[in-house]
Amino acid sequence: MHPVIARRLFVSSPSTPSAPHAEIRTLYVDHHAWLLDWLRKRLRHGDNAADLAHDTFVHILGKPERLQELRQPRAWLSTVAHGLLVDRVRRQRVERAYLQAIAHLPEAGVPSPESQLILLETLVRIDALLDGLRPKVRMAFLMSRLEGLSYKEIAERLAISLSSVEKYMATAIRHCYLAQR
Repeated sequence: MHPVIARRLFVSSPSTPSAPHAEIRTLYVDHHAWLLDWLRKRLRHGDNAADLAHDTFVHILGKPERLQELRQPRAWLSTVAHGLLVDRVRRQRVERAYLQAIAHLPEAGVPSPESQLILLETLVRIDALLDGLRPKVRMAFLMSRLEGLSYKEIAERLAISLSSVEKYMATAIRHCYLAQR
C-alpha cells in the first residue's frame, strides 16, 4: 500500500470510529513522521524507510489490544520497526542463499515460480523458527532433519560426543515446540 493511501486509512475519520481505530489513527498522526525520520537515519534508502514505517503500522493494526497498555509509543514503534527490519534482513539473506542454490540446477530442475515462492516462505519460517539456537545445536538439528543423519553420524561430523548430540536435539526440539506455541 502506498504511504499516501496508508495515511488516508489512518487519518480519514469515519463517522463513528471504534476506540482501537481512533487510537491507531492518533498513534499514526502523532508519530509517523518521527518513525519515518528514525528509520531514515538507520537505513540507506528513504524508500525502504517509508516501506518499513508502513509495515510497522500495518503490523500494529493487527494488535489493537496493545494500544490500551501503551506508555511509550515511540519506544514501542521503534521496537516493532526494528523487529520487522530484522525479519526483512533475515528474509533477504535466506532468499539470496536460495537463489544461489537453484542457480546451479539444470533448467529442467528449477521449480516453478509458484513453487519457488512456497519453498522460500517455508525456508524463511524455518530460519525464524531456529533463530536463537546456538550454531552447533542448529547444525545438529538440521543434519538430523534435513540430511537424515543418525545421532552417531552427527557426532562424528561435528566431532562431539553422542550425548552432546542428544542434548542438542532435545534443546532444538524444545525450542521449536515453544516457538510454535
